[in-house]
Amino acid sequence: MTTRKSFKSRVRARMAKTGESYTTARRHLLATTEPTTEPAAAPVTAPGEAPPEAIRGNRVSDDVVRARTGRGWDEWFALLDGWDATRLTHPQIARRLVEDENVPGWWSQSITVAYEQARGLRVPGQQSDGSFGAGASRTVDVPADRAFAAFTDPGLRARWLPGRTVTVRTATPGKSFRADWEDGATRIAVWFTAKSDTKTQIAVAHEKVTDPATAAALKAFWRERLTALKHLLEA
Repeated sequence: MTTRKSFKSRVRARMAKTGESYTTARRHLLATTEPTTEPAAAPVTAPGEAPPEAIRGNRVSDDVVRARTGRGWDEWFALLDGWDATRLTHPQIARRLVEDENVPGWWSQSITVAYEQARGLRVPGQQSDGSFGAGASRTVDVPADRAFAAFTDPGLRARWLPGRTVTVRTATPGKSFRADWEDGATRIAVWFTAKSDTKTQIAVAHEKVTDPATAAALKAFWRERLTALKHLLEA
């Protein structure tokens, strides 16, 4: 793994070459060390903002985390124990991993979440704000704009999601859809990934859920509803 000293040297070298500030140069260099692909799973937040697998209770393998960060899980947990990290907040741990160990941002979050789960500070599926999330995805044999319309067109949405109140917050055609769910206590976020001109992956995240039992029920609900949507769109 790159040492902190050598990393700072690289930052200063980039500053001299580009004229950037230290913060800007450092950000660009960290970005180049981010994983090119995340461990396979349905995303539950926007591309580029996906929370780590550990948040969903699907911790990546020891070999993967070692290849990406230079240490396995037990080694990272031992290091964090040495920091007395159970006394630190989630942002404090993640920030220190970035600043002291040069861990890219996505992986610093993944390590932090896995550590919090391992030490009983967080249960699988629990977010840093204490809430829970539920995710599900399906690949449908229709273009992305057609899949997107299934969420934004009230008439079409009622055919596969009957009796549910959805209040749209933001929507980017063929890309993403965010809405308040029912009374607004929770919300949904949906992403559409075109696999080809005629095939699209739909990933739904149900956010701000207050307890794991409700999150589990919502996960089953969205699996069933996305299956119904797939049948409707492909009919």
